[in-house]
Amino acid sequence: MLTVGVNVHENILSFGHEERSALLQRVSAGGLDHVCVADHVSFHGGAGFDGMVAAAAALAGADKLSVLIGIYQLALRHPMTVARQLSSLAQIGPGRIVFGVGAGGDDRSEVSNCGVDPATRGRRLNESLGILNALFTGNVVDHDGEFFRLDRAQILPEPTPRIPIVIGGSSPAAVRRTAASGDGWLAIFCSARRFTATVTDIKAEADRIGRDAPDWYGLNVWCGLDDDPGAARAVLADRMESLYRLPFEKFSRLAPAGTPDDVANFLLPYVEAGCRHFTLVAAATSWQRGIDHAAEVKSRLVKLSHG
Repeated sequence: MLTVGVNVHENILSFGHEERSALLQRVSAGGLDHVCVADHVSFHGGAGFDGMVAAAAALAGADKLSVLIGIYQLALRHPMTVARQLSSLAQIGPGRIVFGVGAGGDDRSEVSNCGVDPATRGRRLNESLGILNALFTGNVVDHDGEFFRLDRAQILPEPTPRIPIVIGGSSPAAVRRTAASGDGWLAIFCSARRFTATVTDIKAEADRIGRDAPDWYGLNVWCGLDDDPGAARAVLADRMESLYRLPFEKFSRLAPAGTPDDVANFLLPYVEAGCRHFTLVAAATSWQRGIDHAAEVKSRLVKLSHG
């Protein structure tokens, strides 16, 4: 099944109640499958958005939409408190959460200011994932590791159904992490060729360690959407340069801009590579048009993928 959602992290927390409700209703009415919320503690000078808080707002504001938290900076938090937050979210929206995690590190000061050595964040994430998976069972957990020690720790109620954990990144470490601890893989800034290769590598690594290969493969993709391709590129470049503080040309090969047809055609090779879950980080002249155009992308992509 092909699912398409839209990233709402810039609006879900800043909107008032009525406008937030209108946003979520528009997503549902457009036939989109989920919303995505991002997470940063303090990115490039203080920008940020708490993924758990945003997910709670989205789950409480829509009865059927699923919420992808991605990518959550798990390495910067304690897994015990994260497990508690996820348990609480599962009570608000059981079966409607996918938890995406990554090692972070794009802004080293964000990591170090959270009391984490940037050089150890990958190992810390691996340990956190093992703890989360254990706590998700509802059983008592004892753990004595490099970064965390738990003595008869337990989180009840355990998330039911279990919350899928999907791993972000395309490095060899992310491949190993997905095969060993993840329920799926979530890509961003990834070519279709790289996507194909990474899926193959994950399945090979899972087979090597004797674990069933994950079956959830997704892509978060920045895109500019407008009936005028030039306007789409301009609004996308402005958004990305403001956030990342880099020239748009650094991203343009992997961040399509154009009409919904243009973006759907860009995404089709990813479907052929095995991607089944798309999240559009849609840049448009208004949030309403962003959602409407994203819904058009879904409609066209579903038709294209069925031949």
